[in-house]
Amino acid sequence: SHAMTGFRVGYLAAPAHFAKAAATLQGQITSCASSVSQAAAVSALTEVDESWLANNSRVMKEKRDYVLGELERMDGVSVAVPPDGAFYVLPDVSGYYDGDDTRLCLDLLKEKKLALVPGSSFGAPGTVRISYATSMEELEVAMTKMREFLEGV
Repeated sequence: SHAMTGFRVGYLAAPAHFAKAAATLQGQITSCASSVSQAAAVSALTEVDESWLANNSRVMKEKRDYVLGELERMDGVSVAVPPDGAFYVLPDVSGYYDGDDTRLCLDLLKEKKLALVPGSSFGAPGTVRISYATSMEELEVAMTKMREFLEGV
């Protein structure tokens, strides 16, 4: 909610049995958030005005909808699950490069200087990860480059 990318902090409000299970799982994955991240989270929760959150949410939805609309216009590209809270989208591009998302990303980087992340890195082979946590201008450039690249394949 506070767009604290990279700080790796969060909290859970849940029934006790869920919280206990989550704590058991979390305890095996990571030790704790850094003191800097903890201080930043406290500041975000106590000092950020609700109007900022509402505006940021609106802007992110506009960016998400723009990216989804552009992807929908690309032949052979689909989005099975539109993002609802994250700022990444994982479109299916498996119809290109025989589903080799890594090779597609490497060629896209070489030919168009556009960096996307292969979905196979996230357990979603045949997809690419696109972040829309950037300016609308950057998204317009990125979507144009991706469309032009795929049209040339």
